[in-house]
Amino acid sequence: MSIRNPRILPLTRRAFLLSTAAIAAVTAWSGPSFAQSEPVQGGSISINIGTEPPVLVLIAHSAGAAYYISGKATESLLTYDEDFNPQPLLATEWTVAEDGLRYWFKLREGVKWHDGEDFTAEDVAFSILALKEHHPRGRATFASVEQANVLAPNEVELILSKPAPFLLSAFASFEAPIVPKHLYEGTNIPENPHNAAPIGTGPYKFVEWVRGSHALFTRNENYWGAPKPHLDQIIFRFIIDPAAAVAAIETGEVQVSTTNIPLTDVERLKANPNLVVDTRPAPYSPSIARAEFNLENPYLADIKVRHAIAHAVDKDFIVNTIYLGYATRLDGPVSPDLTRFFTPDLPKYEFDPAKADALLDEAGYPKGADGWRFKLFIDPTQPSGPPKQTAEYFAQALAKVGIQVELRTQDFATFVKRVFTDRDFDIAIEGMSNLYDPTVGIQRLYWSKNFKPGVPFTNGSKYSNPEVDRLLEAAAVEVDQAKRVELFNQFQRIVVEDLPTLDIVTPAVLTIYDKRVQNLKVGVEDLWSNGADIWLQQ
Repeated sequence: MSIRNPRILPLTRRAFLLSTAAIAAVTAWSGPSFAQSEPVQGGSISINIGTEPPVLVLIAHSAGAAYYISGKATESLLTYDEDFNPQPLLATEWTVAEDGLRYWFKLREGVKWHDGEDFTAEDVAFSILALKEHHPRGRATFASVEQANVLAPNEVELILSKPAPFLLSAFASFEAPIVPKHLYEGTNIPENPHNAAPIGTGPYKFVEWVRGSHALFTRNENYWGAPKPHLDQIIFRFIIDPAAAVAAIETGEVQVSTTNIPLTDVERLKANPNLVVDTRPAPYSPSIARAEFNLENPYLADIKVRHAIAHAVDKDFIVNTIYLGYATRLDGPVSPDLTRFFTPDLPKYEFDPAKADALLDEAGYPKGADGWRFKLFIDPTQPSGPPKQTAEYFAQALAKVGIQVELRTQDFATFVKRVFTDRDFDIAIEGMSNLYDPTVGIQRLYWSKNFKPGVPFTNGSKYSNPEVDRLLEAAAVEVDQAKRVELFNQFQRIVVEDLPTLDIVTPAVLTIYDKRVQNLKVGVEDLWSNGADIWLQQ
């Protein structure tokens, strides 16, 4: 028999009050808690994702805050287990031709869109081509897809012009959503109103988006995966202020918090018997923190200067003092969380200020009478938190070897314009996602052909090395996985020597949640999956 808490039944648009107090009351639990090994139906959770996204569906956008929301309503073809093996979602069977030029998918039958229309192969073919044309990453991911052919109502094939060995990993729901052709065809897809009011096949149906407050999704009673989903509803909150984010999780106003939790509060939250502090990685899109050098700056164009900066910086200090241990030292461009491509034995630039001084002298930049060699500007991607603290530490560390550094802070939009459009920077302290494959997430940062002023998160350093280009281009089409890994291994060794960027740490993925929330993370997609498996102990 289903156990339901009468205080958290699904809400209608009319009944849902918009104040913070109302949301807290709606999502609070009452009654005794007890151990349950099998999922039960019912309940509501509120998830704080911090920054409010510009859209709720990622068919033509790559906004990080929407990762948590998009797949709950609009699913894709596959999901992935803990070892990155593809698992059925909207596709039940698939094959890839030996030459990597044809992908065939058999689709799940009997699936309905939230508006009651039938889901078919027409929707899949339309969506793949829409991603290729409109999605910021999809333009590259699906660039080699020449045709998306409907073979039957539940069969589709993709014909490629060249192999794309990463493609089978690209069909996570937040990364490649399948949208209804009957609502998107003939429209301006990036501006389609359903990007803000999703109609999908997923376990949760859109109810409302109250700007500045929350987005509400309720259980899809006609979900193909019945009896899933287990929850009655999910509320996504946009609490930006760190103090308010901590208060919300401690008081039960939200049951899950994914962001804006100060690291100084984590140990106290760990001691709370009602909360879980989860630091498991998010392998589908692991993040790294790095310092990107503008190689158009005459000082930074000198490899000895870049090596000197690397020896002047103590990465272990950054891990322990700035990230309070919630990070892993990083000595190359690939996060250890992307285990399939991580190279553990790369050369390291150990902390050695004396060596940094010697390299700067060799480069022809002796200290002047005032003790300075030259001046650089440093810009963190955020005006607070670890990015700013890392930039402050860089300024102090480089001052000790005679490099004067001026710290500039700005909001994120201004930072992006300064670095990628105006190119008015020397060192940028930034976070980047490796994504699920180096061709998708890392090549863009080092490939000389991807130096594109005005396009964010590309090759901002203006790095160019013909051998690196050759390795990246070969890996992008190599269908033999062992050979592909070796190509990326060689790439990593070269860029660690060339040092167009100094990789610093892989930050821990912190998720704080009420211990009664079960199956919050399944597979490698972290909280970006469709959420159908989440349930509550009541």
